[in-house]
Amino acid sequence: MRRTLLAPLALAVVLLGTQPASAANAPGWEFTSAPARPTAPGWEPAPSAPWDVGAGMRCDFPVHGEPVVDEVEQRVLSTHPDGSVRRVAYRGDLVVRVTNTATGASHDADVSGTALVEYRRDGSQFWAVRGPVLVGVGEGRGSLPRGLYVVDGVFTMDIGADGFKNVRLLHATTDDLCARID
Repeated sequence: MRRTLLAPLALAVVLLGTQPASAANAPGWEFTSAPARPTAPGWEPAPSAPWDVGAGMRCDFPVHGEPVVDEVEQRVLSTHPDGSVRRVAYRGDLVVRVTNTATGASHDADVSGTALVEYRRDGSQFWAVRGPVLVGVGEGRGSLPRGLYVVDGVFTMDIGADGFKNVRLLHATTDDLCARID
């Protein structure tokens, strides 16, 4: 059960570049369950939760994200000696409606990529991705400028224990969602 709860939480934290309420004492991180659906052996649902980021954190305005299609699954490939998750594969359809809450402008972002994620003991992570995937970057917190992006193609993302995201575009493009909903 611990693996089931940890992986979706970590996925949300990584993609949005924020911390869960338990870590940051901030409201708004409530995880909901997706409807039960059949999965292949070894795969289990990894539902996403709605999220909010304040003005200036990713875009110049406040943003709300909410899954409108969520069929993401995870498969734990290996664990650390203490049983905590080490490597996880993610796959499945995910469309997130990203909304500028100041104006109501929105965009449905297809972020149905696949990822192999290594969760390191020091809290850092390494992602090998075939996008599209949603990536949020704070000011001075990554190799991409502050923003909210759909990164599509083949890329890696090394996330330091301090949260700095080094995105290496091997054969990929970025779509600035802040510009789409400004």
